[in-house]
Amino acid sequence: MLVLVAPGQGAQTPGFLTSWLDLPGAADRVGAWSEAIGLDLVHYGTQADADAIRDTAVAQPLLVAAGLLSAAALGDMLPVGAVAGHSVGEITAAAFAGVLGDTAALTLVRKRGLAMADAAAITPTGMSALLGGDPETTIPHLDKLGLTPANVNGAGQIVAAGTLEQLAALEADKPEGVRRVVPLKVAGAFHTHHMAPAVDALAHAAEALTPADPQVTYVSNKDGQTVETGAEVLKRLVGQVANPVRWDLCMETFEKLGATALIEVCPGGTLTGIAKRALPGVKTLALKTPDDLDAARELIAEHSA
Repeated sequence: MLVLVAPGQGAQTPGFLTSWLDLPGAADRVGAWSEAIGLDLVHYGTQADADAIRDTAVAQPLLVAAGLLSAAALGDMLPVGAVAGHSVGEITAAAFAGVLGDTAALTLVRKRGLAMADAAAITPTGMSALLGGDPETTIPHLDKLGLTPANVNGAGQIVAAGTLEQLAALEADKPEGVRRVVPLKVAGAFHTHHMAPAVDALAHAAEALTPADPQVTYVSNKDGQTVETGAEVLKRLVGQVANPVRWDLCMETFEKLGATALIEVCPGGTLTGIAKRALPGVKTLALKTPDDLDAARELIAEHSA
């Protein structure tokens, strides 16, 4: 079974969309999305610097646009058995599953990014990845420092979120077994109580949408469970901004479903890296540039046979 996954915020790098816009029709498609949401995705994906695309209100729609564009380059008849997304990637996954149309997904993520940016502006906060360590040791240590385990990614990686002072204390006092603490390229403590003000704004935006039921298995990062209705997917997308991401549980579900291959859409790399450690035996492929498309098509062909 082939699983299609979409990365979350922090995966973006300056100019990462440039080569994708050379594909036939890609620039026109992204231009139309830009007009629909009032944000120049072409500029931010090709010319803007790292600080500009770190802005939550920019990064989130940019990531969803990149995911949709790269998946479309693989064709419309992917033999996908399941889809999932990490953090904002869940909106990309909802579009993959047919729950939301592309423009609806981008409209929702634009409002999500703006609401989360406003929430992040209330208190200076951030996120840091902890590499190594045991969750049974790490999570109580984070609690002691007042931090939230905002992303439990599996394969020995947890992302802590909280105030900048709390993160500085973590750097000075690492949990036992943690090798490194790596600050992430995000502008707030996402998936924590700091994002509570964004939930109401996103709920209001979701009221204007009419979601369809998923056409393929949709795995929610709230708890790793599969979701069968579009209404429930949308409800989870709203609440997710202030709740931890349990990517470890998503991977457990992939394994139970019989996953044999995993493709991560642009800007791929983060989730395939985790899967290589957590899902041995599952083939992985990250779409970083269009040069990766041929290898992805070969992997898809194996699952179409």
